Amino acid sequence: MFPTPIEKTPRAWQLTYQSLLPLALLMWLLPLLAVALFSVKPEADFVGGGYWSLPSYFAGFENYGRVFFDSDMPRYLMNSVLITIPTVIGCVILSSMTGFALGIYKFKSNIWIFFMFVAGNFVPFQILMVPVRDLTLDLGLYNTKTGLVLFHIAFQTGFCTLFMRNFIRALPFPLIEAARVEGVSEWRIFWYVVLPLMKPAIAAMSVLIFTFIWNDYFWAVVLTQGAESQPVTAGITSFNAQYRAAYHLMSAGSIVAALPPVAMFFLMQKHFIAGLTLGAVK
Repeated sequence: MFPTPIEKTPRAWQLTYQSLLPLALLMWLLPLLAVALFSVKPEADFVGGGYWSLPSYFAGFENYGRVFFDSDMPRYLMNSVLITIPTVIGCVILSSMTGFALGIYKFKSNIWIFFMFVAGNFVPFQILMVPVRDLTLDLGLYNTKTGLVLFHIAFQTGFCTLFMRNFIRALPFPLIEAARVEGVSEWRIFWYVVLPLMKPAIAAMSVLIFTFIWNDYFWAVVLTQGAESQPVTAGITSFNAQYRAAYHLMSAGSIVAALPPVAMFFLMQKHFIAGLTLGAVK
């Protein structure tokens, strides 16, 4: 049922595995390494067609300086922060409460309501591009950070509810019964009993949602335009001119845009792993 651990396989397969692993890692990191190389190359290298050659000189300080001081990149980064943070907070609040209701209370339509949350995750989001855009236009939310935040909360709450509901159902139910016997209200049970136990799950889910929203490009292009409301993923394309592409600036901007979710993961790594593995063993 489970794969054989590599330590128990024949020696020949272990050597093959050890030799192929660095190659697979290199192939996985090759695009990122190429972007990092492009970000420190001068513009003249691209004009001369030297895409994959070594830099003629190190232009990293020049490129990153232009990204921060000669473009709207700081504004795009701030837009991403103002979009991502409220979305994460909104998803955590809504999914915690809905997960508590669906995981603790037993009522007739429980499974059907839960099914609706789960079913929404299987809808291809591309087919919703036109109706969602028209809806934001009708509500006056097109090209606003508020519209993008509300949209992301609506679409991510289904996955978050699935995550939270399954986590809450794994909690020891006698704790809740004991609180009810003591006369504690349901709201106080949620706030003082269940919510503290959900901290690992909240941390893991926050990292996932932060990464999803920060890296979103499709809806950022569909629902926003211009530096007033576009996040950094869509703002990177502003380095493209009509007849040429500033690959060195786009690469530098891509590296800058990738740093926050990477930093978020390493800062929350302990809680993230604890949230994903909690309940894996008894």
